[in-house]
Amino acid sequence: MRHRVSGRKFSRPTEHRMAMFRNLTQELLRHGRIRTTEAKAKEIRSFAEKMITLGKDGSLHARRQALRFIYDPDVVAHVFSDIAPRYANRKGGYTRIVKLGPRQGDGAPMALIELV
Repeated sequence: MRHRVSGRKFSRPTEHRMAMFRNLTQELLRHGRIRTTEAKAKEIRSFAEKMITLGKDGSLHARRQALRFIYDPDVVAHVFSDIAPRYANRKGGYTRIVKLGPRQGDGAPMALIELV
């Protein structure tokens, strides 16, 4: 039984999976939109929204918490200075997932995740 077990494992060890989530979240926050599989998009949505919420807080502690997850200081500075003020009056739902259809090579369902 898998009661109250959340998250997908993607057939990867924890360190690899978390590194993948960090990289995808970092690229989403850097570029504003990325194209990936539906499952990965649904997983990184929560990480990206948490980073934007930390950016809205704006405190030193929030910045350090963001740096603990995203290792690139330029991306964290971009979140705190540019992205977070855009969503100052929004309580959540900073991302949108648009389904694109199957991938040419293996038929995996693809999606576009972008900042609203």
